[in-house]
Amino acid sequence: MMGAMKELTSQQRSYLTKEAHDLNPVVMVGQKGLTDSLVTMVEESLANHELIKVKFVDYKESRHEISREISERTGAHLVRVVGNIAILYKAQDDPAKRRYSLK
Repeated sequence: MMGAMKELTSQQRSYLTKEAHDLNPVVMVGQKGLTDSLVTMVEESLANHELIKVKFVDYKESRHEISREISERTGAHLVRVVGNIAILYKAQDDPAKRRYSLK
């Protein structure tokens, strides 16, 4: 996916981090680590919510690498990794359905 997405600006990252503050993690990375079914779950969650949290129950030591891999495989932005939580964002294709307005 060469050049598919623009990088988020620091203001956009800050805005999305604040928006994600009260969200509960919807996907957990457990014993099996990064699997195709986990990627599918993240894709479905992003399609429904745009902004999600992924919690690392296991693989905490490689959470940054796994978060980047999830981001690349789903076409989502990796907003930030805070502790054992990764925040991912992928805008809805239909602008009318978008919940978050990035300026």
